[in-house]
Amino acid sequence: MGLGDGYVSFVDSLLATLHPEVNISVLNTGISGHCITDLEARWQRDVLDLSPDWLSVMIGINDVWQQFNNQPNPNQTRLEQYKNIYRKLLKQTRHDPKGLILMSPYFIESDPSNLMRQHMDVYSRVVEELADEFDALFVDTQAAFNRYLAHRPAQSLSDDRIHPNRTGHMIISNAFLESIK
Repeated sequence: MGLGDGYVSFVDSLLATLHPEVNISVLNTGISGHCITDLEARWQRDVLDLSPDWLSVMIGINDVWQQFNNQPNPNQTRLEQYKNIYRKLLKQTRHDPKGLILMSPYFIESDPSNLMRQHMDVYSRVVEELADEFDALFVDTQAAFNRYLAHRPAQSLSDDRIHPNRTGHMIISNAFLESIK
């Protein structure tokens, strides 16, 4: 199972670099383009069957993005459904991992009045609430992007404000590592 070429790969490399004395195996079962309903369909296979010691989840970007693309999708996940499915998945996992890390969805946009950014921020608050409810670490990826975007334009990280380049993935990696200490 590969790690991909994004933030998961960077986190794996940084963990090995910073803590060579700790033998950590990182798995990436995330699938680009998936929504919470896709994750639900593969949760048993991609999470529960693997019995991870630690579990990190970032989901929701595509749930919001689908509401803004111009192609109607009758299977779009709305906020309440997103929250209910996410909670259900976490309940199934609650007592298994030693640690749980929930990462907020993000939109690489500095203007909080942007409509898609507003929606993403609402989904992010849901994830933060779930992190609190399930005693999980919360990684605020939007806040990490905001720090960068205070100095540089969104286009320096992504053409579509959803798919980050290597610098964007490094921002996510850094936020992740700062959160887990």
